[in-house]
Amino acid sequence: MSTAATPSTPLPVRTPSARAKGRHRRPERPELPEGAPTLLLAIPAPASPEARQLAEEIATLIRLEHPGIEVSPAYLTAGEEDGPYTMRGLSDVLTAAVEAQTPPVVVPLSPGPCAELDALLAPFEGVQRTDTLGPHPLLAEAVHVRLSEAGLARADRARLFAINTSADGIVLAGTGGAEALELAEVTAVLLAARLAVPVVAASLDSAETVAAAVTHLRDSGCVQPALAPYLLGPEVSPEALKAVAEAIDCAAAEPIGAYAAVARLALGLYLGTLGIDAENL
Repeated sequence: MSTAATPSTPLPVRTPSARAKGRHRRPERPELPEGAPTLLLAIPAPASPEARQLAEEIATLIRLEHPGIEVSPAYLTAGEEDGPYTMRGLSDVLTAAVEAQTPPVVVPLSPGPCAELDALLAPFEGVQRTDTLGPHPLLAEAVHVRLSEAGLARADRARLFAINTSADGIVLAGTGGAEALELAEVTAVLLAARLAVPVVAASLDSAETVAAAVTHLRDSGCVQPALAPYLLGPEVSPEALKAVAEAIDCAAAEPIGAYAAVARLALGLYLGTLGIDAENL
């Protein structure tokens, strides 16, 4: 879910500045091997305008980080025929790539395990796939940013003034079942360390776990818990997220969306399959 507005006038052209010198300068981009495979972003949602927007924004961010990479998206299901702009299903993309002997590297664009993606990837054992994006400190950072944008958390530790709408407990709600919930608990710990408030992981696949999480926070003394979606966005409709927040009587932040660190994580996972150290991206 992008909140970026389209400018009414052209933006000024940015000219590259001289590279910073010394030990704090940005490291050189690693070179890709000749014939490097396509980075296939596996979107954990059916084709939709929202899923397409997310995929295009993440792909653009990856290309900005490393212009030499070919990036393509694929979805749980294909979209309607639209010529070269047709949103293609993951199975169709992989079948065509394997037949053409140009298998991509599949990067699941998901914070944690996704059963639907796993099922679609199962027949393609010879295709390289990376781990999911999380758990990772950058995902905790992304959730923190979305909470601060909603006025539910201070922007950083340096700003210690009180925010009237600030939450004193967070329900970190994702999808993906028991394994995904277990891994989300790691991100919950990282987020709690950033916010200095309790954070409880819950699964949007089960209304009971979300209700139990907010009850636990309130029983622990929280008077203003908030819901933080632990997902990129198109996995769950905005209406469904709104209904969950209303059911537990909590304010809610936006999903992670096309956050720049998500693109860096996806790029790092891809480069890792090529034997390239992406630690300093």
